[in-house]
Amino acid sequence: MIEFCGIELEHRIVNGSGTFDAIAARRVFGDALLERFPFAAFVSKTVTLEPRQGNAPPRLWELPGGMINSIGLPNKGLEGYLREDLPQLAELPVPLIVNVMGSRREDVALLVSAFAERDEVAALELNVSCPNVKTGLIMGADPVELAGLLDAVRPCTDKPLIVKLTPNCASPADVAAAAEAHGADAVSLINTLRGMAMDPHRPGEPWLGGGTGGVSGPAVRAVALSQVREVRGRVSLPIVGMGGVQSGRHADDLRQVGADLVAIGTESFRDPLAAARIAAEMSRFTEAFPANAQDAIAVVRH
Repeated sequence: MIEFCGIELEHRIVNGSGTFDAIAARRVFGDALLERFPFAAFVSKTVTLEPRQGNAPPRLWELPGGMINSIGLPNKGLEGYLREDLPQLAELPVPLIVNVMGSRREDVALLVSAFAERDEVAALELNVSCPNVKTGLIMGADPVELAGLLDAVRPCTDKPLIVKLTPNCASPADVAAAAEAHGADAVSLINTLRGMAMDPHRPGEPWLGGGTGGVSGPAVRAVALSQVREVRGRVSLPIVGMGGVQSGRHADDLRQVGADLVAIGTESFRDPLAAARIAAEMSRFTEAFPANAQDAIAVVRH
């Protein structure tokens, strides 16, 4: 068993928010999904106060080393999520982590407060990739902005707060340090890198309906390793590492540079059960090298 922010997990592998639709998967596979659920905890798609339609299509572009997505965080909004999605996700056989996002501190505080009262929710992940409407600054790219956000939402819940860092900033480590200083319980990284693809039939025009999108998959793995190592050098918080993981070796590489848990994203699009395979492969590495420095740090931290 692994302990993460006081939550007991069977192994170190979780999903990246928005990369695995557990409700749709259960419609297809039925209760067999619950019997073979590949993740140790489930991280929901982003929830916002009001419903969102998401970006106009096209929404995906395949790369030789991954993909670019411009989904745009479609969701039913808080009321729809509580009414329709939460009861279904509460039936999963693992702890539920709900990802939330807002463009004002007050909006995020309302979301956090709403989930603070729900026993079905084990922890909350703050998606801080949204601009603050008052300042125009990306909340997760500026340490001062993030500090203000956490000061507003930390009093709203006793549940663990995980801050999902953006790689699209000058110093993720500076932002992580602000998260630690202002009450976060953990950080997760990396989110997707900003990128775009050109329309092959319309010279000068982007392919994606949203113009730009998020690059994920094997192409970003080296960036993930670098940024997780950098953040581990600045904070003692538990870290969820992610970015281009395709195998147990890739997952253990993230562990060795400082991640406590590892999230699978793009690989689940290729193989919905990839996480189970990766968890089994990773366990062989951790059993072979159980006493490395990062495990020693984790024991002290937890």
